[in-house]
Amino acid sequence: MGKTEKIYNTGGFGTRYGVGIRKMFLKVEQKQRQKQECPSCGFNTAKRESKGIFCCKKCGARFAGGAYLAETLSGGIIKKMVGQKKFASYLSELVESKEKKEEAEKKPAEEETRTAEKKEPSREADKKETKQKKTSRKEEK
Repeated sequence: MGKTEKIYNTGGFGTRYGVGIRKMFLKVEQKQRQKQECPSCGFNTAKRESKGIFCCKKCGARFAGGAYLAETLSGGIIKKMVGQKKFASYLSELVESKEKKEEAEKKPAEEETRTAEKKEPSREADKKETKQKKTSRKEEK
């Protein structure tokens, strides 16, 4: 028989699902089964209990995380940002840019309403003209 060192737990799949999917599953499963870092005590003692639920064996803390890992990619990025406190300096700029954008969006909307108000009388005049034409055609018949 051939060696199964490369495939580990994916050997149960046999030849099904394709090589790429089995390799991806193997990578995810190895990371999933490792002990994760606990956010409350900081030790690598947290284990996955079920989908997205982890429990620390040292301090007993239960916490939610990603489906396979205790910390998701976006969660890690936000954690770094909060730790560095760089985002606080850009917060005022963000608020100002949003206000400018909202003002820019309001101006075209106001202009559209003004132009619509100007066009309405001409529409009414057009409607009157078409009514007159229809009545004159009926009279001719």
